[in-house]
Amino acid sequence: MSRYFTQDHEWIQVDGDTATVGITTYAQSQLGDIVFVETPEAGKTVAKGDDAAVVESVKAASDVYAPASGTVVEGNPALADNPALVNEDPEGEGWFFKLTLSNAAEVEALMDEAAYKDFVDSL
Repeated sequence: MSRYFTQDHEWIQVDGDTATVGITTYAQSQLGDIVFVETPEAGKTVAKGDDAAVVESVKAASDVYAPASGTVVEGNPALADNPALVNEDPEGEGWFFKLTLSNAAEVEALMDEAAYKDFVDSL
């Protein structure tokens, strides 16, 4: 499995042609306490860069963009009852959705963990 990052602070972990998407630790720390998360429905087709989910905190509401194109296979049902999971474990149990990639090459253009760390350090 490989994990990649976007400049919009989403992460995507790829396992074969399936990927799991969430927001980074940096993103959740900037948002503050998460109070609501809307995840996409299974079967929704997204293109790279499309709005795919919504996250609301005590500070702001933000869109979560699809880091790659594909078809959503599952939204994280645990976030409906416990949106704070994003604060507690943003890069683990607080994932937003899973999708089947339609163009795996799009992922290769994203940042790896070291490049993302350098990006965040430059902010």
